[in-house]
Amino acid sequence: MSDVIRHIIVRGKVQGVGYRAWIAGEAMARHLAGWARNRKDGTVEAVLSGPHDTVAALIETCRHGPGMARVSAVDDEPADADMLNLRARGERFSVLPTI
Repeated sequence: MSDVIRHIIVRGKVQGVGYRAWIAGEAMARHLAGWARNRKDGTVEAVLSGPHDTVAALIETCRHGPGMARVSAVDDEPADADMLNLRARGERFSVLPTI
């Protein structure tokens, strides 16, 4: 199956609960590429790249998040390869600064 790139925005109580580190760990355990960052509006944004089924499974897992998170919604849309360029050079998955 071919690789996909998805852009997600996670809403709810998702900051201050380790969500970025959690999604980074989950993505790396699944051998996915991408990045995650907090946004000033209280959401967490991420780009995930890899096999369709693996990316879809992580997005489904993101609907629950780590134990302290309270996810109210996950917006999911296709992304292009340019979005992966935000990763730190040489990293497969990056945790980026808040924007």
